[in-house]
Amino acid sequence: MDSLLTGRSLWAVDKVILAYFAFSTALLLVCWSSIDSAPRILASHAVLLGVLIYEIKRPNVTSWLFRNWYAVIYVGFCYREMALIITALWRGKDRDLWLANLDYRIWHANPTVWLERIYNPALTEYLQLIYTFFVPGVLLVAFLLWRKRNYTEFQYYAFLIALGFLASYIGYLIVPARGPRFVLKALQHTPLQGLWAFRNMQNALDTLESAHYDCFPSGHTELTILAWWSSRLVSKWVFKVYFAYTLSIIFATVYLRYHYTVDLLAGALLATALIVTAPKLYKYLSKGGLAIGGR
Repeated sequence: MDSLLTGRSLWAVDKVILAYFAFSTALLLVCWSSIDSAPRILASHAVLLGVLIYEIKRPNVTSWLFRNWYAVIYVGFCYREMALIITALWRGKDRDLWLANLDYRIWHANPTVWLERIYNPALTEYLQLIYTFFVPGVLLVAFLLWRKRNYTEFQYYAFLIALGFLASYIGYLIVPARGPRFVLKALQHTPLQGLWAFRNMQNALDTLESAHYDCFPSGHTELTILAWWSSRLVSKWVFKVYFAYTLSIIFATVYLRYHYTVDLLAGALLATALIVTAPKLYKYLSKGGLAIGGR
């Protein structure tokens, strides 16, 4: 730990986040006249990058904790700003109908409409709970690795998850879509009904995500698969639990009308690609690093 604390070199996760910030800054400048809050966002970039560079170049008592966990905050910031950039670049246009038509051509039905035949309040409540706690579910693997003091695996997991989130944001930029809960709403015959907290959870997510074009690829599918795969580093029991959790959240994405099935396929393919390639990328970006993710 001490060597990492006093080290002043960039870690792999730092390089990925710095590269993404450079990319998003360029997009922000392109869209400058279309985003009212562009100056504030650019200033936020400067502050966040300044703090990161300071923690790297001036190791102190906060550096160890900061450098291991800062990606949570930075990746979340990138999610919020991407919604503004997508709206400015695409000027309100989306690819929802294209995705919905792909789904229809595959299944000869709209999956979210077809699933109405198995709606059940208890099932809806369970799946909404699973879906709502997606981010805590992904972070739990990190906390378990941290608690075990397995810092080498923890840092690889932080790199993998940050890379996964940022890759999905680029997907949102290329194929902007809001999801069937908005676009196919008129075709649904039965409203979703839960038992106790369903409506509150759904309303909270709608408030947080209603202005976001975050459908393709399915980040829930991608990141949950990455968390499941990485959970084997914690224990076999956790790995089995996360397998069940992954199946539940993938099904929930369509059942709850958040995603098209083609989103799930894209998310699964992206997760597979990262599982295969990220270990070598981590080794390449890490000074004297190891391709530990392949174990």
